[in-house]
Amino acid sequence: MASNVRTRFAPSPTGYLHIGGARTALFSWAFARRHGGTFILRIEDTDVARSTPAAVQAILDGMSWLGLDADEGPFYQMQRMDRYKAVIREMLAAGTAYHCYASTEELDRMREEQRARGEKPRYDGRWRPEPGKVLPAPPAGVEPVVRFRNPVDGVVAWDDLVKGRIEIANAELDDLVIARADGTPTYNFCVVVDDRDMGITHVIRGDDHVNNTPRQINILRALGAEVPLYAHLSMILGDDGTKLSKRHGAVSVMQYFDDGYLPEAVINYLARLGWSHGDDEIFTREQFVDWFDLDHITPSAAQFNTEKLNWLNAHYIKHSDDTKLAADVASRLARRGVDPEAGPRLESVVALYKERVANLNELADAAELYCVEVHPSYELLAQHLTDAARAALASLKARLADVAWEKPALNQAIKDTMAEHGLKMPQVAIPLRVATLGVAQTPAIDAVLEVLERERVLKRIGRYV
Repeated sequence: MASNVRTRFAPSPTGYLHIGGARTALFSWAFARRHGGTFILRIEDTDVARSTPAAVQAILDGMSWLGLDADEGPFYQMQRMDRYKAVIREMLAAGTAYHCYASTEELDRMREEQRARGEKPRYDGRWRPEPGKVLPAPPAGVEPVVRFRNPVDGVVAWDDLVKGRIEIANAELDDLVIARADGTPTYNFCVVVDDRDMGITHVIRGDDHVNNTPRQINILRALGAEVPLYAHLSMILGDDGTKLSKRHGAVSVMQYFDDGYLPEAVINYLARLGWSHGDDEIFTREQFVDWFDLDHITPSAAQFNTEKLNWLNAHYIKHSDDTKLAADVASRLARRGVDPEAGPRLESVVALYKERVANLNELADAAELYCVEVHPSYELLAQHLTDAARAALASLKARLADVAWEKPALNQAIKDTMAEHGLKMPQVAIPLRVATLGVAQTPAIDAVLEVLERERVLKRIGRYV
C-alpha cells in the first residue's frame, strides 16, 4: 500500500478519553505507522454546550501518556466554522442543499401523522426543490435550516474493512439537516468536510457510527470528493459481558495512570481487544506496528478482562528498567506528601519489589515504608514483638552494628542470633520485619536489611529493644 495513507482520530470533548476511544486511536495510529502514512488528531468540539476545556486536555493527556503522537493537529472544528459555511454556500448554489422553513411544530405534527399511519417518522421533503414543484413563499421572520438533498433512488454501499459489505437504501435516508437555523453546521456535515479537506483515506472508528456512514458517503459524493475506506470496530464489553461503562472501571484513560498501570501494558492490552496476531499475547509497540492490519480485526464484540490487564501490567513492571520505575515511584510518593529522598535509593527498593507487585501504586506502597517512620499496628506488635523476640532483636542489633552490610553477612548474623536464642527463622525474621518495616511479610529479610541500610535498621530496631 502506498504511503499516502491518512487516518484520523476525532473525539468529541464531551467527556474523557475512555478505553473504547483509546483503542480507536491506537488502531488508527498503528495503521498509519504501519504504512508510512499520516495520523491526524481532530477535536470535534461543535457541541458547545457539552464540550469543555478540561475534557479536551484529558484527551490530549491520554494520547500523550499512551504515546499516540499525531503527525498533524490537533485541529479544532470550532476554528473551522468559516470553512463549513463556505461549503454550505457552495452546496446551496449547486442545488445539492436547500433551505427548509418547516417549524419544529410542523415537523412534530408531520411525524405524529406518519406514526399514526404506521410509517417510519422522517422528513417528507416538503421544502425540497423538484422539477415542476412549486414551493410556497418563505414565511416571514423564519430562519431556515439547510438540508442536504439526499438521493432518493438506489443504495449506498461500501465494503467495510471489518464488517464486510453494507448496503443501505437511499429511500431509508431523509434529507439531513446540515446547518441549523442559526447557521451552525451539524456533526455529520462537519465530519465530511474535514475528512475531505484533510485527505483522509481510511476512517477507523467505532461501529456506533455505522448509521452515519451512508449519509456521509452521499454528502462526499455530492461534493465530488473521493470516499475513504471505512473500518467500523465492534464495541467493547465489560468483564460481565455487558456494554462497557463507567461502572466497569476507569472513567478515563488517565485513571489507568492513577491506578498504577504502565502505558506499555495498556497499549499491549488494547491491541488485543478485537485484534490478534496468532497466539502472541505480549509484544512491543514496534512489533504491533509491524504486524498490524485491518484483516485480523474481529467483527464480533471484544470483552474487557481486568485480570489479563493486571497480568500484563505485572509483566511489564517486572521487565522495566529500575531507574524508570524509580522515577515514577518517586513522583507518586511526592504526590502523597512523602519525600522520596528520605529513604534509600529507590532503584534498590524497586529492584527488590518489582516482581511482587501488580501495579505502580503497590510498588509505591512498598517504597513508602522505606521513606517514612513506620508504625506497626497494636495487633502486629502484640503478636510478634514478644519478650523472646525483643531479646533476640537486641542481640541481633549488637551484631548488626559492625557486620559487613551485604546479604551473606546479614544472613549469617540472623542465623547466629537464632542459634543463640534457640529460635527458628520465622521467630526472628517476622519480628525483624515488623520492627523495621511495620509489616509481617516482605521479600527476603537479608535483602530488605541490605536495601534499608545500617543506620535506619539500627534506629528502627532500637525502638523496640
